Amino acid sequence: MSQSIDERVRWTTRDLELLPDNGNRYEIIDGELFVTRAPHWGHQKASGNAYAELRAWSLSTGLGEAVPTPGLIFTDADNVIPDVVWVSKERLSILLDDAGHLTGAPELIVEVLSPGTNNEQRDRETKLKLYTSRGVQEYWILDWRLQQVEVYQREKGVLRLVTTLFATDELTSPLLPNFTCCVARFFI
Repeated sequence: MSQSIDERVRWTTRDLELLPDNGNRYEIIDGELFVTRAPHWGHQKASGNAYAELRAWSLSTGLGEAVPTPGLIFTDADNVIPDVVWVSKERLSILLDDAGHLTGAPELIVEVLSPGTNNEQRDRETKLKLYTSRGVQEYWILDWRLQQVEVYQREKGVLRLVTTLFATDELTSPLLPNFTCCVARFFI
C-alpha cells in the first residue's frame, strides 16, 4: 500500500532536536528530511575558499557579512544549512532570530556540490526551487570536481542560470559592487 503525499511523514524544525548529534547534516525541505554525511575534503576546501573570498570583500567594504554553514529557517518545514551565505547589513538585523538563525532569505547563497545524483539533484532542483520561492537574489553552485561555478540570478521573480564560469574566468556579481574573484581561487 503506497502513501499519498498528504499521508507522508512531514518533518519540522522541532523534530531536528530529537536527532542524534553524530556529524550528519540534517535539513528539511517542504517537510522532507534530508541527511548528508560529513562532506568530502574537496567540498570543504571549496566552501572555505568561497567564504574567505566573500568575507575579505565584506570586511573591505563593510556592506554585509559572509557566514559558513548557517542555520536558515524559512518555515517549520523548510530548514536548511547552505554552505555559505552573504547577507547585507540592512537585511541581517531583520533576518536573525534570538537563536542566531536566519529566518529569511539572504541575498546570496553558495552551495558546493557533493558527489551523488541525489545530492546534485537536491542542490540543482530542490534547493533552487526553495531559494527561488523565498526570494534569494543570487545562487552560486560550485563544482569542485569540474572546477566551475554556475551562477543563478533572479530574473522576473525566478532564479535563472545566467552563466557557467570555469577556472580561468572572473566571477563578479551585481549584488557585490567591485567584487571580482578568479574562479580558480575557489578550488586551490
